[in-house]
Amino acid sequence: MKWRELEDDWCPVARTLSLVGDRWTLLILRDCLLGHARFDEFAQSTGATRHILASRLKRLVSAGLLDRKLYQERPNRYEYLLTERGLELAPALETFRDWGRTHLPVRRSVQAGPKE
Repeated sequence: MKWRELEDDWCPVARTLSLVGDRWTLLILRDCLLGHARFDEFAQSTGATRHILASRLKRLVSAGLLDRKLYQERPNRYEYLLTERGLELAPALETFRDWGRTHLPVRRSVQAGPKE
């Protein structure tokens, strides 16, 4: 089943996932909540390709989760800002963050120090 096929599903979780249920979209929303707003910031932070990033931003704007605001002309460049609708996802993202901190701690490799 494709994500788009879930848009009309009876389950609200499935419908929500059809919009924000991939990693790139969630990372873009995370970045917006952290104050990032520009394409290059999203690209650097998420590691998404330009094509994927452009597609996800267009989809989030179309769904009313982000507003696109012109900040530069020649060439045109835009900022992507959370709408009220987008901000309502903050508690869900905070829950993901808190769960990850608790159950998936960062595993840092221990570097061997100099032997004495």
